[in-house]
Amino acid sequence: MKEEAKVTSRRFLIFCAGLIGAVILVRVSRVWLGTASLSRIGATAGALKAPASSPIIQKQPINFVTRTFDPAAPPPDMPPMAPGEEAACESNFKSDASVSGQSQQSDATHATMTITQVKVTLGLDITIWAPPDVTQHVMEHEQGHRQISEYYYQTADKLAEQIAEQYMGRQVAISGPDLDSASTGALQQMSQEITDEYNRELNPDPAQLRFDAVTDHSRNDVVAQDAVAQILRELTLASNVPAANPAN
Repeated sequence: MKEEAKVTSRRFLIFCAGLIGAVILVRVSRVWLGTASLSRIGATAGALKAPASSPIIQKQPINFVTRTFDPAAPPPDMPPMAPGEEAACESNFKSDASVSGQSQQSDATHATMTITQVKVTLGLDITIWAPPDVTQHVMEHEQGHRQISEYYYQTADKLAEQIAEQYMGRQVAISGPDLDSASTGALQQMSQEITDEYNRELNPDPAQLRFDAVTDHSRNDVVAQDAVAQILRELTLASNVPAANPAN
């Protein structure tokens, strides 16, 4: 038997004496909002998948759009902006993690489940919100936020693979009077762990905040492209810094 459950959030996861499998899908989005101044569950049944040796990572192309709005009557799906802010760049990092497992029942209330497959689908939606009369300077600032988000997305698939690999082949003890429910809960927890860890490690917030600090939210004369280059240079240097107290 194969089961599937889905959990969606915005920002950013038996048995007779035979072989039984299940799959859980958890969807999580991480939303970054840069500005310039001037969970649903369901279940389906399907065929059991054969064990796999490595996770499947699907990285979707970036979806970028620019939307024009009337400041006097902003659309309802537009993120709120504070007084004095003219435009915004909304980056939505998405991850769908599905975990499949095969379980062998030992008795009426106990089973051992082996994780046979992990699949993670990644996406990035970027929307720049700007009024019709936005200045070139402000638009370049928002494009800077976009470039930083795209920089983080470049290696998102490698990060997701590293996280997912930790679950491949893992064995989990399942117990309780309802092994179907216990198995589903265990898979759901692992799917949620994968998406949560991806959300924690793929963290563009410090870089985006640093960009706003350097440009003063587009209020100063710093060229956005220069600021982006500075931020990315700082990120590269930080990633190559050795530990403060290396082991002897």
